[in-house]
Amino acid sequence: MSTFPEAETLDELIADCADIPGGLHATAALPAPRAPRPWTVDDACHAQVADADEYV
Repeated sequence: MSTFPEAETLDELIADCADIPGGLHATAALPAPRAPRPWTVDDACHAQVADADEYV
């Protein structure tokens, strides 16, 4: 059971986060996002809708 009250406002939450010691912060940087692969339609994809009269 925690003896600390929950933050009730955004300002309280920010203040609580500011009190976190620097040693507990993540030190590793996030990796850069990967470039998206180009979108292509192959024969298997085309076959799924080839006989469909109406796409719903």
